[in-house]
Amino acid sequence: MRAHLLALTMPFVPQTLASYAFYVGKSLTQDGSVLVGGAGEEVSSHWLQLFPAANHTPNETITVGVTEKAIIPGELIRIPQASHTFRYLSMEYSDFEGFPAPLTNGGLNEKGVAVRDVWASNRDELIRMTPTPQRGVQYSDMARLVMERASTARAGVELIRDLIKDHGEATYGGNTHLIADKDEGWVVWEFAGGQGLWAAERLNASQVRVLYPGYIQAFPVDFANSTDFMGSDNLVTFAVQQGWWSPGSGEPFNIFKVYGPQGPEYTARDGGFKYMSQADLEEATLAMAPVSEADLMRRVRDHRISDDEAGYGQVVSLREGVDPDMLRIWIAPTGSVASPFIPWWLGGQSIPPEFGQHRYLTTGASGSFVTPDFQLQEASRFAGRIFKRVLYYMCSAPAQLLPIVTDMLTTFEGESAEHLEWVERSARALIASGERHSARQLMTYYSRSRAAKALDMGDALNNALDGFIKLRGEWRSPLGKEINDAGKGAETVNCLVGFDPDRPVNRQGRLRRRLVA
Repeated sequence: MRAHLLALTMPFVPQTLASYAFYVGKSLTQDGSVLVGGAGEEVSSHWLQLFPAANHTPNETITVGVTEKAIIPGELIRIPQASHTFRYLSMEYSDFEGFPAPLTNGGLNEKGVAVRDVWASNRDELIRMTPTPQRGVQYSDMARLVMERASTARAGVELIRDLIKDHGEATYGGNTHLIADKDEGWVVWEFAGGQGLWAAERLNASQVRVLYPGYIQAFPVDFANSTDFMGSDNLVTFAVQQGWWSPGSGEPFNIFKVYGPQGPEYTARDGGFKYMSQADLEEATLAMAPVSEADLMRRVRDHRISDDEAGYGQVVSLREGVDPDMLRIWIAPTGSVASPFIPWWLGGQSIPPEFGQHRYLTTGASGSFVTPDFQLQEASRFAGRIFKRVLYYMCSAPAQLLPIVTDMLTTFEGESAEHLEWVERSARALIASGERHSARQLMTYYSRSRAAKALDMGDALNNALDGFIKLRGEWRSPLGKEINDAGKGAETVNCLVGFDPDRPVNRQGRLRRRLVA
């Protein structure tokens, strides 16, 4: 998700950015569920993986943290493993320099806890004071440990609190997590600086929040007495000591203003260096209320935010009384603007090889041959590559091709949604009659069948788009010498809206247009 970040140099350059998350409270949804969506944005291979529940031996440990190759260099450490870890489903990815793979932005666990991970810049002073080598738990570790250990969203926040307190945090310059369950959501903002600073805000049933980047604003100084806010013990006192906020100033304590990037050009809900702002996305989502899963898929795949950087898409409904095996998450295998959301259940028993890890965009793959153990896996088609091709074909004529591809994707998803009623009714009946294994087989079969149909659709789309372009004489061969973008990981061109971040436009480097519902 952090494919492009600042080099640790003086003077500091604003961080360039990645990943987004949506939260929609249950009072604003069609069926009374909490909705969570988003995407990870990394120049990296992405693959879907199901992690089974597991018991662990006493004194077992896990490795966390960052290496000396990280933007802020660090050392890996080992921390105690839990005696039991929960089953969860996650999109994994292979690269962020100095952060050992596999990495994750989050997913869904068997307790109905969903987590998303999103960048959130801090003020330069915090980055400068971060000790090196730094040691502690980093953003992906936190997301994974929440999925492994948290039974509620609030427990996930408390877990992050304890991890930072007991083991410290390893940072790349500031990060947030969105953690949600059937009742509520929480935004947790972890700050650079090596001071153990963090803040968390509860999101209620009538709120929409978009993290792009993550943000928290108004915050009570007596948060220890509130059920809606949490934070490190030094959250207020450290700001006072540094002269960043004064109790006598008359200014309310505002997390973004105190700990976020400084300067009149920075605002909490208009952040980012991309085409759309959080405010635009929040307003557009609110305008859709009551929001359905299909509505949130539409927001996640909006072509103004889902571009070449999006590594996948996710949408999940969290509601009361769902059997753990029947918790369901919709996942697009690469950017959802060019790939379909497919339903996967926590009761699923396997992931098709075409949606597992492949060499395409995997770190170090170009410098070695495939191992014998991985040859069959590599022989299979790869969903990520298939639908990336769809995106690149679309970019040749977006005004013509985007509507056609979008219609095909949403039609495919509509068919899946129609099938869910009988699939889930049958699975519930099987579980009620003691045939849980059969219910799991049914859900596995259905997900794998839809995944196979999605691949066939992707191949058909690529063949049709290739023929369309070539028969019309619109093929264009490369003119440059570099296969990679000129920015070497900087913000990418969004071909679907004609947005080029290198053009001299406004301070955020984007041509801003208001979203429409």
